[in-house]
Amino acid sequence: MRWRRVAVRGPSMSPTLADGDVVLVRFGGAVRAGDVVLVRWPARPEQLSVKRAEHPVDDAWWVRGDNPFGSTDSRALGPADVVAVVRARLWPRPRRLPAETHRHA
Repeated sequence: MRWRRVAVRGPSMSPTLADGDVVLVRFGGAVRAGDVVLVRWPARPEQLSVKRAEHPVDDAWWVRGDNPFGSTDSRALGPADVVAVVRARLWPRPRRLPAETHRHA
């Protein structure tokens, strides 16, 4: 298993994560619905995004941002390939990121 620091860009994961937050991701870990994940879009292979895994779709995942008004996600781009699972926010206010078991209304 490999670990890496990743900077979050944009408002799509607010309020869970904010633009400029630094997170710790784990490559090769199992993905569960509700996990915050690092994904790559088949339509945009050069772009990595931090989103929340909702449910598997074939060999990919349906993902959404926690901010429904400020997120480009599976609603626009379709299923995404999960590259890594976000395990913790390192900066600011370090804390673990547990999986969400319910969706926001």
